[in-house]
Amino acid sequence: MPAAIPEGFRALNLPRNPFIEANGPLYGRIDDGAFVMGFLCEQKHCNPMMVCHGGMVATLADMLLLLGTNIQAKLGQFLLTVSLDIDFVAPVKQGDWLEGRAEVLRAGKSIIFTEGCMTVAGATVARVNAILKPSGRPLADFTPGQYFT
Repeated sequence: MPAAIPEGFRALNLPRNPFIEANGPLYGRIDDGAFVMGFLCEQKHCNPMMVCHGGMVATLADMLLLLGTNIQAKLGQFLLTVSLDIDFVAPVKQGDWLEGRAEVLRAGKSIIFTEGCMTVAGATVARVNAILKPSGRPLADFTPGQYFT
């Protein structure tokens, strides 16, 4: 298990979310203008084979794409996941630091297409894509700066 969270990552200040609070914390940083989200896989996140449960990887993928899209597109609003696709490429083991980056492919007023890549030690473990729907109104809790306060 890494001795510490990698340099530059901070625990994200997210709006109240009991599910994420029970399964987090999630960490983030801005790297060359891009949002990077990270997570340390603990025993509570593992399946009986002691690898990160696919449902937890899916949760991280969803949060990565939601937060990354919100920051990159400067939306400042709650986003709804319409569709989430994940290709599991390799396992994430207990003690692994998992990080991901998202890229907005197309942002319209009513629908957004985004994709991301999740890695452990530089090796791809999952590729993800989503269709998101903006809530339609800016909310203070979802401004990019709020995540890092």
